[in-house]
Amino acid sequence: MNLSRGARALLRLWLVLGLAVIYVPLLIVLVNSFNAGRTFAWPPEGFTLDWWARAWGNQGARAALWTSVQAALGATAVALLLGTMTAFAVHRYKFFGQRPLSLAVVLPIALPGIVTGIALNTAFRTTLEPLGIGFGLMTVIIGHATFCIVVVYNNVIARLRRVSRSLEEASMDLGADTFQTFRHVTFPAIRSALLAGALLAFALSFDEIIVTTFTAGAGVQTLPIWIYTNLARPNQAPIVNVVAVFVIVLSVIPIWLAQRLSSDGASPTAHTR
Repeated sequence: MNLSRGARALLRLWLVLGLAVIYVPLLIVLVNSFNAGRTFAWPPEGFTLDWWARAWGNQGARAALWTSVQAALGATAVALLLGTMTAFAVHRYKFFGQRPLSLAVVLPIALPGIVTGIALNTAFRTTLEPLGIGFGLMTVIIGHATFCIVVVYNNVIARLRRVSRSLEEASMDLGADTFQTFRHVTFPAIRSALLAGALLAFALSFDEIIVTTFTAGAGVQTLPIWIYTNLARPNQAPIVNVVAVFVIVLSVIPIWLAQRLSSDGASPTAHTR
């Protein structure tokens, strides 16, 4: 499609404005993390690294960070297992309810977080509490896994559609059993998709706050919840900025790596022997 010079200039302007709306606030948070003042006032009063040192020494923030890492790793592990198995079932077999199952797997990421949170809270109260199991890290992991499964499922099923079944058939014709074929042919072909899905799932879980609020209970505090809780405390404002920058970085890196892995452009036979 050929566009006039004015139309191209207008599209570039809208692109710049769109990126500015997304990234300028993040840049302000980064700058404020070095602000010598104790408030979010602009422009900054001066430059200091003191808040970074205090943030690292803050026991509450460090405990919340460890809780977030545990929840993200647990949710990622569950998502890898269930998302991969579901992708293989939907792609490799024909059965009644195949399409509704595919929709049911993808639907949680499209639902508002508050709806998912309320539904999970109600489900946990009616099923787990009668068994003596209260809200805690386990319920957070289950809650996060409901939407983390989606990214693993989408990555794996997209890669399976690119992998030729003839490679697996040739492997079996040469005497390999099912597990040998999976190990030497199927797994190498989907390995980068699994890693990309795991990285995206980790990033989604790590910065989740809405579902966590409804599933964590009183004794569990993740890093996003710690930020939200301390945001209104004047003395904590500079430290909150530092922790927010850390969350941004720890969320961006997995997404960037996943994007690189997903767009590697490798052919389906690139990792086979």
